[in-house]
Amino acid sequence: MRFAELTVAGAARRLEGPLLFLERTVDVGLNSAVEVLGGDGSRRIGRVATLDEERMVVEVLESTAGLALGDTRVRVHHNPLSFGVGPGLLGRIFDSIGTPIDGGPPVAATEFLPVSGPSINPAFRALPRDFIETGISTIDLMNSLVRGQKLPLFSGGGLPHDRMATEIAQRARLVGEESGRFAVVFAGIGVSHDTAQSFREAMEETGAIGRTVMFLNRADEPSAQRLLTPRYALTAAEHLAFNEGLHVLVVMTDMTNYCEALREVSASHGEVPSRKGYPGYMYSDLASIYERAGCIKGLPGTLTQLPILTMPADDIGHPIPDLTGYITEGQIVLDRELDRRGIFPPVRVLPSLSRLMSSGTGEGYTHPDHPALANQLFAAYARATRVRVLASVMGVEGLTPVDRKFLQFGDTFEERIVAQAAGRTLEDSMRVGWEILRALPASELTRLSRKQIERYMTAAHG
Repeated sequence: MRFAELTVAGAARRLEGPLLFLERTVDVGLNSAVEVLGGDGSRRIGRVATLDEERMVVEVLESTAGLALGDTRVRVHHNPLSFGVGPGLLGRIFDSIGTPIDGGPPVAATEFLPVSGPSINPAFRALPRDFIETGISTIDLMNSLVRGQKLPLFSGGGLPHDRMATEIAQRARLVGEESGRFAVVFAGIGVSHDTAQSFREAMEETGAIGRTVMFLNRADEPSAQRLLTPRYALTAAEHLAFNEGLHVLVVMTDMTNYCEALREVSASHGEVPSRKGYPGYMYSDLASIYERAGCIKGLPGTLTQLPILTMPADDIGHPIPDLTGYITEGQIVLDRELDRRGIFPPVRVLPSLSRLMSSGTGEGYTHPDHPALANQLFAAYARATRVRVLASVMGVEGLTPVDRKFLQFGDTFEERIVAQAAGRTLEDSMRVGWEILRALPASELTRLSRKQIERYMTAAHG
């Protein structure tokens, strides 16, 4: 790798947090990788964050404690930050900048890929197809995840999204002939030590670590590292998907920590803030992460994303979920009231949506009757929600007999479909769905065909 060594004779101007400000004395490009060499011989990784004709700012990706301007040298590489990939990635655990932390040896790299990712020509993208089973009924049955999709999970502070993320990473699988070509990349962004350890132990105890690559960024690490964690994780995922031909699910939690780090670093650069202090380019920055999901024509593998974010103050109109919703293909929304009632996973079904569900479900993908069942359950639960409002005003006694059945259906739906003590296959979820629909009059099942009613409801309606 070519490099130019920058001796600090008068070049270093100041050090503010992770930012090292220098006089520009070499020809260097934006985002070039650098090594910051301390007077004691210590080495820190960084990148060129901003530059003009006279100055440049280096973003140090590790702690700057102990650095002194007088004896600090910067070695600038004429390449962007890269991650070494090769055989043996699966089963490994890395920190936020791709250094192994599982006690194993470095990866035997056959290739170094820039962590910024490749620019994919939209004309080469294929429509996401086929179904990924997560083991969660409200996703598999009602808002199915499709290979190549990006489907975020909107949560709130204190809700069990970390538990959901772990269980999805453990249970997610492909159904059918492709089942052996499935892998998971898990990125923990700004998580606590306890959470990082629980993620690690859960994957190791179930044996899921054998098909998983983990990247863990802890909350006490520099905020600049938080910006690179999803990029290193996605670089590993792209190698597994597009070079090794695997179908990769990338679970990233928590993208709100990523955006907070983006705001912090932007403010330290002196950039003009936009809504709620976030930089005006946050949309394009998030897009540079989310748009790395997809299917590419001619390549056998796929890359699917399930980013998880916590909505500040449970506000779905906050810039983070708002911009995420524009870029991604739907959302799974968690509900605080369901969580208070002890329902896990507390998925609020009605505002949840998977825009690509129709591309990966139905005949040839899951089950021919799956889409109709999902539509009927949505319609019935929506009516049950409206009936609850009526009952709160006029009392249960004032409801019609049919409305009372829908009121009971709403409770049953939350207790048997939304709540689940263990993972379910799609077949199990569908079986429960047909069972609870039998409590409703056949005349009210307007989203089902006559054949479907005769096949699944005859036992109940005679």
